[in-house]
Amino acid sequence: MKKYIINGGQELSGEIVISGSKNVVSKAIVAAALTQDEVIIKNVPHISDVTVALDVAEELGAKISYKNQTLHIQFQEFKTSEIPLSAGVKSRTSTMFLGPLLCRLGKATVPNPGGCRLGARPIERHIEGLEQMGAHVTYKSEDGYFHAVAENGLRGTTYTFEKNTHTGTETLILAAVLAKGKTLLNNAAEELEIDDLINLLNKMGARISRKPGRVIEIEGVDALHGVTYEIMPDRNEVVTFAVLSALTGGKIILKKADTSTIQAFLDVFKKANGLWEEVDGGLRFFINGDIHPVDVVTNPHPGFMTDWQGPWSVLMTQAQGESIIHETIYENRFSYVSELEKMGAKLGFFNPQVENPADFYNFNFDESNSGHYNQGLKILGPSKLHNAVLDIADLRAGATLVIASLIAPGESVVYGIEHIERGYENFDDRLRAVGANISVEGDIV
Repeated sequence: MKKYIINGGQELSGEIVISGSKNVVSKAIVAAALTQDEVIIKNVPHISDVTVALDVAEELGAKISYKNQTLHIQFQEFKTSEIPLSAGVKSRTSTMFLGPLLCRLGKATVPNPGGCRLGARPIERHIEGLEQMGAHVTYKSEDGYFHAVAENGLRGTTYTFEKNTHTGTETLILAAVLAKGKTLLNNAAEELEIDDLINLLNKMGARISRKPGRVIEIEGVDALHGVTYEIMPDRNEVVTFAVLSALTGGKIILKKADTSTIQAFLDVFKKANGLWEEVDGGLRFFINGDIHPVDVVTNPHPGFMTDWQGPWSVLMTQAQGESIIHETIYENRFSYVSELEKMGAKLGFFNPQVENPADFYNFNFDESNSGHYNQGLKILGPSKLHNAVLDIADLRAGATLVIASLIAPGESVVYGIEHIERGYENFDDRLRAVGANISVEGDIV
């Protein structure tokens, strides 16, 4: 198996350039399917999630040129309305092609999506919205596909999301831009990556605007056109490397980092005795003395992102006292905990007491099986971490365990790095550039 060999416990210094946003680029590829014209996307990271999305696009008939972080993509015509199971199950983005296919062909067949398994992550909210727009969608368990038809095209509607859903909001936006009439999405997600997608679509000729009270309004148009667009930097990378810098001497300078996109992180980082400053056209994150314990609760934007709680937990293992992470977005986001315990971290699960958990949590909380949830994590610091053999279960857990391995003295072996390759461009190369002793061995089988 492919693995990292990491010799940790060293101070790191140098520059890391933040890549383009993983959570925008795959949706931008789907957006390109809404027009026959060429779309040029800049700042595209070389990650496996992009490769998977481009494999799907190519299967559908797109012409693609991708080099030097610039993607030229054109869906002049589709050669099929069906996404192959082999390509589609690797990423949740595959279901987002439902909108463009229904708008342009009137039919779509897409497989049940894959990606990181952070919980149930149901897509019934996406399907319900599409059906309300005039699509007829059936799921056939015998073949694992969603079969969708919109013989008369899609029409505008008013749809209210029961829970905050990033992907659901984007899916219905992508479907509504070419639908007939106006669509209103209530309780729509507010993530900045969605705003970047909206900006791209508007530059392609869409008419999308945010209204007060978590409402997105989409006026359907007859057609979109091509555009050249540069996607935003990845704010999850900024937080990952900010924590790494803080724990390894505070001498890493992050280029293309934007503090305006990570305000919720900065608020708690400051409470933990963290500081940041502009240096040589980038940002440097460091600790001013001891690390203070700080409790965090994950929430949809503008709250503390669920993607940040893994790296934050490593920071808190070095804090002077007990801290708590309360995860409210997913029911299976603590896959890294058992691995940190191997390294000597003092961690413990508990189930926070909340009123009306079915309403409070963003996932589909099962009242009849409430005893199996462990949404809270207590962290007692400071812990002297040591080397270990570790297994990665998902993307953000992977970054978490690499950070821990880089601050722990001795040689750690980290398996499952294909998860990291889904979302971090040339992760090991960039770490070596700031002095990390990290190498890659083996092949994925």
